[in-house]
Amino acid sequence: MKRFFPRALPAWILILVIGGLLVTQVAMLWVVSTNVSDTNEIVDLYRINERALSLVKLVEDVAPEEREQAIAPLVSPSLAVKMSAAPAIASAIPANDVLAELEDIMVSRLARYGVVDVRARRDSHLAADRENTAKPSTDAGAVELDLSALAQDFNESDRYTISLQFKDGQWMNFATPITPPADLLTPEGLPVYAGIAACVALLCFWAVRRLTAPYLLLEDAVTRIGKDFKTAPVSEKGGPEFRSAARAVNAMQRRLLDYVEDREQLAAALAHDLRTPVTKMRLRVELLRNSEVKQALKRDIENIEMTVNSVMDFAKLQLGEEEPERIDFWSMVYAVADDYQEVGFGNEQEDDARLLCFVQPASLRRCIVNLLENAVRYGKTAHIRISATPLLIRLDIIDDGPGIPEAQIEDVFRPFHRLETSRHRDTGGSGLGLTIARSLIRKMGGDIALANRAGQGGLQATLTLPRLAEDDI
Repeated sequence: MKRFFPRALPAWILILVIGGLLVTQVAMLWVVSTNVSDTNEIVDLYRINERALSLVKLVEDVAPEEREQAIAPLVSPSLAVKMSAAPAIASAIPANDVLAELEDIMVSRLARYGVVDVRARRDSHLAADRENTAKPSTDAGAVELDLSALAQDFNESDRYTISLQFKDGQWMNFATPITPPADLLTPEGLPVYAGIAACVALLCFWAVRRLTAPYLLLEDAVTRIGKDFKTAPVSEKGGPEFRSAARAVNAMQRRLLDYVEDREQLAAALAHDLRTPVTKMRLRVELLRNSEVKQALKRDIENIEMTVNSVMDFAKLQLGEEEPERIDFWSMVYAVADDYQEVGFGNEQEDDARLLCFVQPASLRRCIVNLLENAVRYGKTAHIRISATPLLIRLDIIDDGPGIPEAQIEDVFRPFHRLETSRHRDTGGSGLGLTIARSLIRKMGGDIALANRAGQGGLQATLTLPRLAEDDI
């Protein structure tokens, strides 16, 4: 199943930070929009109250038949006033509690001016109202354009219709537009908002990189220690958490070094203590007459010496101080294979082909020798094939032997592991050759793998190494 979420810690931190900022920003815009809407409603109710008071005062002392003429000059696109014998609002029941409370307030305030009943209603705007909007002149400035746009917004907004009844039974009906909602994100302000958001995102990205950089260095250091634990210690500079982790890694590295040094000293002492009696045994065996017992003892002594040498090599594996060099892989393989008559090449080197790698020559030679000896010992003959990509060199060594059971292919790389069927102790070996070979190759950045040849029999050993580009020469 395809993963839609990242696994890296920095990516998750960025998602959480930017997501949190986005949620906060949206919530803030919603709160601001709600507050502005509530404020506009209170302002509109206040303006209705004041306009009603002004209109009632204007016609307070005017005869009923002259009130229409008195209010005519006040009619405008934003205020429609008309006197009539019937109210513009037929229902005396308000639509909601806000309008009900507004009616009560207006009746109480306008009673002294002869008003006995007030009705209020909110109506949707009419498209015809747009025709009454004054058009700006062709040479209008910024202020005139803004005023014209605001007037257009007022004409397109909903309206409050108010009906006031006087003691004489006449009704005054007027309508006033509701303040249009303000746009929180306008086309002019959107680039600014997007720019600020981009700056915040970049700042978050930079901060996360700064915060996680020490941990990336720590990861790299642990990886290097996994390949070579004699590498330089991790710098213990940074935040408290990083310093604590770095100290733990450095302590682990020191304990590993102490452990390996103790192992080397133990192996050296063991080898030293064993070589003296083995030498005495060899000398005493030479004093014996030629017999089957003498030959058996000599073989046993040789096996003991081989085991001691293998243990010494395995103990010193991580402590080798050989300096890496740039070599031609073709030349190395040719030089090693030249000592084996049973080895043949499946492909030849092209005239201009150069497979350069940066390795420890002696260690690489030892690995190739080990693989070739195994192939010749168990398969009688071996075939070599070399291939390469721009980043990798590959050496395949193929034999015609009995192969290895699939379940035990990885087991042969374990120290002192021998196969009891086709590769037992009678054929030689201490069970450390492949272990040492793979460890050396992995220290150089490569690997060794074994695989049975499907349908053909035999075993294929594959050695891979990083290739050195010609530009790096």
